Amino acid sequence: MQSRLIRSGLASLTAVVLTAGVAGCGSNSSDSTSTGSEGSAISAERCAENKAAGKITYLSGYQYQSSVSILEYIAAAKLGYFKDLCLDVALKPGTGDTAQNTKLLASGQATVSPVSEQDVIQARANGIDITGVSSYSNAGLEILMTNKDITRLTQLDGKVVGHKGYVPATVEAMMVKAGVTWDSLKLVKEGYDPSVLPRRQGGLEALTGFVSNEPNQLRAAGDDVTVWKPVDYGVPSSLGAMAVNPAVAKAHPHAVEDILRAALHAYDYCSSSEKHITECVGYAGQLSGPTYDKKLNTAIWKTETQVVKDNPTPGQPLGSIDLDNVAGLVGMLHQFRIVPDSVTADQAKGWFDASFVKDVYAADKLVWPAP
Repeated sequence: MQSRLIRSGLASLTAVVLTAGVAGCGSNSSDSTSTGSEGSAISAERCAENKAAGKITYLSGYQYQSSVSILEYIAAAKLGYFKDLCLDVALKPGTGDTAQNTKLLASGQATVSPVSEQDVIQARANGIDITGVSSYSNAGLEILMTNKDITRLTQLDGKVVGHKGYVPATVEAMMVKAGVTWDSLKLVKEGYDPSVLPRRQGGLEALTGFVSNEPNQLRAAGDDVTVWKPVDYGVPSSLGAMAVNPAVAKAHPHAVEDILRAALHAYDYCSSSEKHITECVGYAGQLSGPTYDKKLNTAIWKTETQVVKDNPTPGQPLGSIDLDNVAGLVGMLHQFRIVPDSVTADQAKGWFDASFVKDVYAADKLVWPAP
């Protein structure tokens, strides 16, 4: 079974332990609300519990890209939120290989990591023991791009469609639902240069990608393409989903809650103004080095947070898991034979624990400081 691969062959997993950086004051999203001192936003009893959890390793989805589920964790460390909650968090950059992340989580080499709900289901179906604990949206990042002369997806019948190694199930589901004759397509593997689409290299008429990445690159280069989103066709997905090592979650449930609490608090901070976006992307740039493209990464953060805003989890606060979406994902994974029929929706729902996010809210408002 092929896992979702954003990038490959990149940085090794070298730990970077972040210490508290910017101190703030006040109690709203315009300030960091961190004193920069250990235990300043938590009770002494709960602080001791979190310290007992020891080193917590956060493994990113892809390097230190300014994506949701990555940038807010970087910011939570730099703004001192983890320290405020007595959490000892080390950040590690992932390579973009979801299969690797799930295995590192299951083995205990990582504690928490961005893993889509679909990939949690696939991992568990393959005997990899991880638990999904959070998700920002039922919309995903995978999209299809076409040049402007394509106004209906059925115009792609018999045409050349490029992908990064495979066509994401969500994109395939969208195309099939739109009436595309799937077997008529000429599927070709392309690299990571999206300009092949406007150049129509090799007769290319469509190209898969991620809504916050390739379209922004093409727009910056002056190329205008049409973006086709599976969410617009009712195809289930997820964005900003997180998974944890089950043993750690069982032994230290308050620590898992507070990791999510700090990240959600940082998400609010990094989304609240242009100034804060620049600040948070700057933190990611500091970790990544001088070649980090802050302009593109700012566009990535803005695009992804807008997707979350436009497609909130129905009737629930940010970060909550929609178990009906999990059931919908199982149906899609059955349709494309990605998981066996023996995996039921009810079974898959048991691979997610919505209680951690639920417990950091009161009346749909994030509780900060912690109890």
